[in-house]
Amino acid sequence: MVNPLLTLVGAGPGDPELITVKAMRAIGQAKVILYDALANKALLEYAAPDAIIRFTGKRYGCHALSQQEINQLIVEDALAYGHVVRLKGGDPFIFGRAAEEMEAARSAGIPVQMVQGISSALAVPASQMIPLTCRGVAESFWVTTGTTRNGDISEDIQLAARSTATIVILMAMSKLEAIMDIFAAHGKSNTPVAIIQEGTTEKERIVIGTVQNITWKAQYEGLSNPAVIVVGEVVRLHPSMLASNIQHLTANLQHNLPNEERQTRL
Repeated sequence: MVNPLLTLVGAGPGDPELITVKAMRAIGQAKVILYDALANKALLEYAAPDAIIRFTGKRYGCHALSQQEINQLIVEDALAYGHVVRLKGGDPFIFGRAAEEMEAARSAGIPVQMVQGISSALAVPASQMIPLTCRGVAESFWVTTGTTRNGDISEDIQLAARSTATIVILMAMSKLEAIMDIFAAHGKSNTPVAIIQEGTTEKERIVIGTVQNITWKAQYEGLSNPAVIVVGEVVRLHPSMLASNIQHLTANLQHNLPNEERQTRL
């Protein structure tokens, strides 16, 4: 008797060691694994020898199957074989269309489980020693997509560009120049920017610049998706910039300290 089940599993940002024990166990128990282009194929080594493994694509410029076809495949495989693991890059609930896949399964009467993953929005900047928050530098951070379903720039970019927060932008390389123009229009031309391609993997590359020159630098270095874009003063904490920016950061930190603590430190 087949017991259908869908488990959405976060594969993490790319490094196969950045996977949870719970995710490894789910992969090993699956009858069918449907994996995305952003999931490291090394994780498939945890699969059972008789597991059915299918590549579904789902990466910018690489769509082996449409989302509707993936939803249909989830239902068909779960009803035919039992436990289906949907292995998705990063965390399934962060721009992973997990809700759509869960709804497709539930509509067919298939139970759903969720195994969270480490999001590239957090792990990739950390891999380059760029914190998203730092006392006196950034009090909060945004995570936003660069483009909407219809290919337009997200309106949230306009709001984010007005903020003093760190801005992390995913899936945005095709709109990089237009997005940087938005930040420049809000007086952020000199704000530092880091673009990290293939973060946490052996192919990881980084380019650092400012809002006004990062597009040219990224083009010169040939950066493309998958990449994480970080806009904000925290980029100055990258090891390559820290020495030259230590006075700037110290002054900024002192300015943001409460008066009593500032006098104590002085």
